[in-house]
Amino acid sequence: MFWFGKQKAPVEAPVDLDTAVDGHPAANRNAMILMGLGGATITAFGLAATQGVVAPIFLALVLTICVHPLRIALERRGVPRGLATVSVVLAVFILLAAFVTALVVAFAQFAALLPQFAPQIQDIGAAIGTWLTKIGFGPDQVQTIVQGFDPSNLVGFVSGLLGSLTSITAGLVIILTLLLLMAMDAGYLETLFRQLRPRRPYMVSSLERFAHGVRKYMVVTTGLGVAQGVLNWVALLILQVPGALLWGLLSFICSFIPNIGYFIAIIPPVVFGFLVGGWQTAVIIILIYGVINAVVQSVVQPRIVGNAVALSQTITFASVLIWLVILGPIGAILAVPLTLMVRMILIDSNPNAQWWRPVLGDLDETKGIMKAEDAQAKQLKDARKAAKK
Repeated sequence: MFWFGKQKAPVEAPVDLDTAVDGHPAANRNAMILMGLGGATITAFGLAATQGVVAPIFLALVLTICVHPLRIALERRGVPRGLATVSVVLAVFILLAAFVTALVVAFAQFAALLPQFAPQIQDIGAAIGTWLTKIGFGPDQVQTIVQGFDPSNLVGFVSGLLGSLTSITAGLVIILTLLLLMAMDAGYLETLFRQLRPRRPYMVSSLERFAHGVRKYMVVTTGLGVAQGVLNWVALLILQVPGALLWGLLSFICSFIPNIGYFIAIIPPVVFGFLVGGWQTAVIIILIYGVINAVVQSVVQPRIVGNAVALSQTITFASVLIWLVILGPIGAILAVPLTLMVRMILIDSNPNAQWWRPVLGDLDETKGIMKAEDAQAKQLKDARKAAKK
């Protein structure tokens, strides 16, 4: 969706927000900020209350944005518009259905795996409870933590995260319907953008930048997540860790959760590796996961994604926590696209708010300034050394 190339927004003279806000004195800015925060709070509570509907809608929007170029490519090859739309939607739905099937199979494997190691898991919980008691935790707190190591509680917790089969089926029906409708509506976007560009150039440009950033981030993250999951799966197979395929799938899912996904994905294989191979196997798993995660997320992904996202690490991490609270697990997985949408609405589409972009993480200009300052400082240092000689 919104695929017409990345274009720069037109340059317009911004209003000096330090002296006026919409023509009012700067003193009224505090009241406007408070009203904005209040509106954001109400919006967050509203989204949280309707997350069962909002989450599938936004997931369908992201998927439509990602597959829209494929639909355009089919049309350019002479495929009728309707057939191209249906073909792309069915392809996406088949991928989603395959993913959900793998998720259900993985959960069944997890439920069958836990009873085999129930005594060892409970022993670990008891040991942790004893240690917590020694360092001063109360009996009620310790009991709550120890109960978390009960295999039946773990199965219930994971089941709660996945939802019932009915809710999954309903979500897939909503997503399929929205994919079809959004793909059909996307056929009018090129003409609509031409209509709107003379009147709202910043809005059109911000929509295009949003689509470009979301598409690049999701496609790259999906490809790297598959590679990451396969590498972890193979490593766990070699180490003979139970449930290797399950933990590889978990690694793939958690690759969409910036910063903290790695720590979520590594806990189960480390625990089961320790149960079957002792601390040596657990250490090897930590090292393997650490190397793969460092190479994929810290070296490869930033080079490929580049400045398409332009969000600081702090904002990215905070967005995961915020969207997790508002929309649940899907919110954590789609935290970056959701944050990009908020930035598009509040910052990118407003010519008077462009100064916020460097603060939020668009650091190309900032890095250029710092590089020039470093070069100037080096020249001054060299000049002083030459003067002393």
